[in-house]
Amino acid sequence: MKKVIYTIVFAVMGIVVISCQSKAEKVKITEVKHSGALRTIMSGNIESVINLDSLSNKKHLYALGAVENLKGEIQIFDSEPSNSFVSDSSLQINDSYNLKASLLVYAEVEEWDSFQIENSKTKNDLEEQIFEIAKNSGINTDKPFPFLIEGNVASLDWHVINWKDGDKIHNHKKHKEAGLNGTLKNKDVEIIGFYSTKHKAVFTHHTTNMHMHFKTADNAVAGHVDDVSLNNRITLKLPKQ
Repeated sequence: MKKVIYTIVFAVMGIVVISCQSKAEKVKITEVKHSGALRTIMSGNIESVINLDSLSNKKHLYALGAVENLKGEIQIFDSEPSNSFVSDSSLQINDSYNLKASLLVYAEVEEWDSFQIENSKTKNDLEEQIFEIAKNSGINTDKPFPFLIEGNVASLDWHVINWKDGDKIHNHKKHKEAGLNGTLKNKDVEIIGFYSTKHKAVFTHHTTNMHMHFKTADNAVAGHVDDVSLNNRITLKLPKQ
């Protein structure tokens, strides 16, 4: 009789454990990692903090950042780099992991959920909608999370930094103007962004909770997003929960 009771107890315990494991497996936690900090760069330290080669074997890697010594922009979409540089006053794109970065924010995301953003005419509108959609989809907005934006933008202001050797005076305006910059109109783009309410001066500037980089659909232009205005409908992607 005791053997029967023990058998039943162990069977029930086994079912409970398996059930708990199954539920745990359904909860996907996307960890955002970063190396370096904007406040460090603004203080004048623009040396390397991480080698991209150390991440080259990661699957489904999404990242953005600045090349060491502020000599270009880093953007990686699903483990495929579209890094941008200024050479002889022209924009160059390459797919190399053979780079070092003075700032890098990254995460591995295997699957995404898609949402539609409508009537977002300003960057502030976009920031508010991303937060609300993320919160309503079950993402822990107390922690940083990555996002993608895909579609046609009404306009997008961008820059690719090319910092002057020896310049020790750093500010946001000079960073936008030191290199190449421009505005895209009605272009199909893919944007990688990271959202956080707790990383101002680390990987977001003090006026925003977002840091975004982009590439055009034809991969001809890529870099840092300074401002963006969306068309009527565009796709937002968040890590699948």
